[in-house]
Amino acid sequence: MEKRSPGFYLLTAFFALFILFLYGPTLTIGILSFQGPEGGLTFPMRGVSTYWFHDLFREQAVGDIWGAFARSLILGLMVMVTTVVVSVMGGLAFRKRFHGSGALFYLIIASLVIPSILVSLGVGLIFSQAGWKIHWATSGFGAQLTWTLPFGLLIMFAVFNRFDKSFEEAARDQGASNWQTFRHVVLPIIAPSLIGVALFGFTLSYDEFARTLLTAGSYNTLPLEIFGMTTNVTTPVIYALGTLTTAFSFLIIAVFMVSVIVVNRRRARHGSDAGKGI
Repeated sequence: MEKRSPGFYLLTAFFALFILFLYGPTLTIGILSFQGPEGGLTFPMRGVSTYWFHDLFREQAVGDIWGAFARSLILGLMVMVTTVVVSVMGGLAFRKRFHGSGALFYLIIASLVIPSILVSLGVGLIFSQAGWKIHWATSGFGAQLTWTLPFGLLIMFAVFNRFDKSFEEAARDQGASNWQTFRHVVLPIIAPSLIGVALFGFTLSYDEFARTLLTAGSYNTLPLEIFGMTTNVTTPVIYALGTLTTAFSFLIIAVFMVSVIVVNRRRARHGSDAGKGI
């Protein structure tokens, strides 16, 4: 057996500390959410039970947890679909150089470096000055797109930069129209990347706080609701909520990862069938 160098153990210890730093707070919240009915917000734990998870489904004296969850879910789906569609269109547009493409690219990326709270303030002011109602489904939706679209576009730029145009040329040689080429050739090839863009769009929206803070209007999204609960909730019910939302986030990631595996296997199977046909 090959002997490990001291550097290997040093790097392993550093990586373990990094993982602990990354997931330690989430793990702590998960543990504290299983306290007994007399439990508090800190250690030591007072009993072990699922009392606070059951308490989540009772009528809450403060806040609107499930309404906020529904709004975050709907907003996340809206942002996800828009991010995928616009990212694909943008990726296709940037396959060829056009006048002003460089300036437009840097303008898109600039929204990533602008402080999120300033974006939220700016979008809120625009809606106020225009006389439009500030609402999570309008101003909140627009503010979140300034966060998700640059990530989606960067992914699609990378995808199309590596895309082999010979596939499209072969389809056109067979008489396929531009739409048929996109639908039957381009779209199946980039499908796994589109799932990644969709995952980015949904998760970034679902967890977004700063860009929604001044653009959500009278109704909170889930991150805003949780933040509000930190000021007036003194029981582990807030930890139970955090544990459930974290589990939901991991579930969404798992669903998207399974989708990528299924798409890749289906594409490989179709490729194998085509090869046998030849």
